[in-house]
Amino acid sequence: MKKQFLSIILIMAGLSLSAQEVMTPELLWKLGRISPLGISKDGKSIIYKVSTPSVEENKSNSVFYSIPVTGGKATVIENASDLVNDKNNNEKGGTLSHKEVKIDNVYGKDFYPELEKSEVHIYNGLDYRHWDTWNDGTHNHIIFTNNQKEEIDIMANEPFDSPQKPFGGDEDYIWSPDGSKIIYVCKKKTGAAYAISTNTDLYEYDINTKTTKNLTKENKGYDVAPQFSPNGDLSWLQMKREGYEADKNDIVVNYKGFLINLTSAWDGTVDSFIWSEDGKKVYFLAPVDGTKQLFEVNFPGLSKIMVRVKQLTEGQFDVNQIIGFSGNNVLVTRSDMNHANEIFSYDLKKKKWNQITNVNTKTYAKLALPTVEKRMVKTTDGKDMLVWVILPPNFDKTKKYPTLLYCQGGPQGALSQFYSFRWNFQVMASQGYIVVAPNRRGMPGHGVKWNEDISKDWGGQAIQDYLSAIDDVAKEPYVDNKRLGAVGASYGGYSVFYLAGIHNNRFKTFISHCGVFNLESMYGTTEEVFFTNWDLGGPYWDKNNVAAQKTYQQFNPIKLVDKWNTPIFVIQGGKDFRVPIGQGQEAFQAAQLKGIHSRFMFFPDENHWVLKPQNGIVWQREFFKWLKETL
Repeated sequence: MKKQFLSIILIMAGLSLSAQEVMTPELLWKLGRISPLGISKDGKSIIYKVSTPSVEENKSNSVFYSIPVTGGKATVIENASDLVNDKNNNEKGGTLSHKEVKIDNVYGKDFYPELEKSEVHIYNGLDYRHWDTWNDGTHNHIIFTNNQKEEIDIMANEPFDSPQKPFGGDEDYIWSPDGSKIIYVCKKKTGAAYAISTNTDLYEYDINTKTTKNLTKENKGYDVAPQFSPNGDLSWLQMKREGYEADKNDIVVNYKGFLINLTSAWDGTVDSFIWSEDGKKVYFLAPVDGTKQLFEVNFPGLSKIMVRVKQLTEGQFDVNQIIGFSGNNVLVTRSDMNHANEIFSYDLKKKKWNQITNVNTKTYAKLALPTVEKRMVKTTDGKDMLVWVILPPNFDKTKKYPTLLYCQGGPQGALSQFYSFRWNFQVMASQGYIVVAPNRRGMPGHGVKWNEDISKDWGGQAIQDYLSAIDDVAKEPYVDNKRLGAVGASYGGYSVFYLAGIHNNRFKTFISHCGVFNLESMYGTTEEVFFTNWDLGGPYWDKNNVAAQKTYQQFNPIKLVDKWNTPIFVIQGGKDFRVPIGQGQEAFQAAQLKGIHSRFMFFPDENHWVLKPQNGIVWQREFFKWLKETL
């Protein structure tokens, strides 16, 4: 009788589990998205914002909160900016801000004021558009407001941007400790020189002499993220090579006139950093083994003490942002493939985690979650490659599941434990698909060489890595080999277009979002030419450039269209100037004229991403609709 009762309980428990909800596109777009502002001035609370999308209003609504650094009840607040230290104010009463300033004549009416209704743009050089906006002649300039409330443009009449466009913010400018100087990030180039360069520098503006000095003139790559140590030493992130946006990122400190690179001997790349309160250590975030973790490096000054990089955290999660410190605890945001960012504290001595916020905890508690497995796969050149395999909720290994190969963009973007609100593995797996996500060649977190091996080899080893991953996982009895698909965006979209010509009927369907299809027209229309110069090898017309000619002849998806024979869904943003609209149009037109079952989804007001809630829902619904039809 007892055995019978136990069996009934187990059956009921199983039914209860299978009856749990799963993540859907609609539920995904109801989740709160957390953005920390910092630690309160008294050090007792964390100030943060939660943005929640409203599908009905087609926008996000934000609420600001305060929560104790040890956790507890969150309180809604109104004056969030007043509660955290404002780095843009100095002790002398001067404040820093930025605004757009009109510098260049661009519109027809700029040249001919009497023709004010003309709709004309006139350009004399490149950088006429960037990311998702056309150059209208305005530039971001830093404004210093003195204690007499006078506004001073410290970049007056300069046709340059600080903060950098399109993503720079007030992190691009800081006060010197004594409040007499302003340090800011800027790429002081125009036209073609701007389009082919990554040479941002740190500039120092003296508010007394009104003079500007280039502090990083000798370095030709990126110099960004300036901050002063507690001891007053300027530090920043630096890449060495001009034109290479995914170069190794190092922490550099100017100590008594000597430049000390703290991470030069470490085989990795830094995302962001912050000084310890005593100035003896630097804590930083970096990708490693398919995750993003917290590291520390000691600061030796000019002593003979060895510089040592130490990984502090380890686990199947991403540490995404360092907010600050509270005693022995470092306050961060953390995510994994099943959970969006929340604020956590990590005790540096006890090595223990404490979750501070619970923005979406109740939602996740109601869901049956996918299982995320780490798998090592041998590549065709004998290397060990980390592959994430995401299994559907309530996974049953006796069943067969349709399976998606996920192709990551970048091409040097980390495929870590991120939580995307579009390429969301939780949603994909919750609709009944196994997702195979390989850390193929080109991704950071597996050594500098692995990261660099994709440049000028887009259709080479990285593509073979994809096939190694899907072939290995497809050996499992629970994978339906007759129902394999490949999906991806940007370089991942390129990968889909390329795989469509070489996959030997492995895949039954493809989805490419803002993918590169024709490398020649990509070179001719993308706005950041430094990227195509470095990764493709140079211009298509340079017949003496062996690397470039190999790229355009061997690794160009348009050259393989004659072998296309599989349904393909092409998605494109109208304001995407990184991978312009013609890439998607050419691919769709080729598929249509070949008689291949295909679909084109166009977002006129979206860029390389899909940001508006209703557009996002349509994207998700059409994504799964296509898979249902073709897989």
